[in-house]
Amino acid sequence: MKKDTHNFIQEYKGLGAFGLDRKTDEETIMFYLQKFSEDSFLKVLLPRLSDLELEEIYLFINDKLKSHLSEDEYHSLFLKD
Repeated sequence: MKKDTHNFIQEYKGLGAFGLDRKTDEETIMFYLQKFSEDSFLKVLLPRLSDLELEEIYLFINDKLKSHLSEDEYHSLFLKD
């Protein structure tokens, strides 16, 4: 059974702009992250990143997860344990 979803991107009709208002900002980030996480895109991008850039991305994401999710949320929502 498939656990991961990217449903938002399939139906999004919003502006895709940042800085207008909080709702549009959140939608734009969701749009960008779902596009960013596509396998075909990452297969091109990741080999082009330096070791430092890979580490920076990992540490940024890990920091946000630790700052904004409980341990249970991390496991159920992010890891889908």
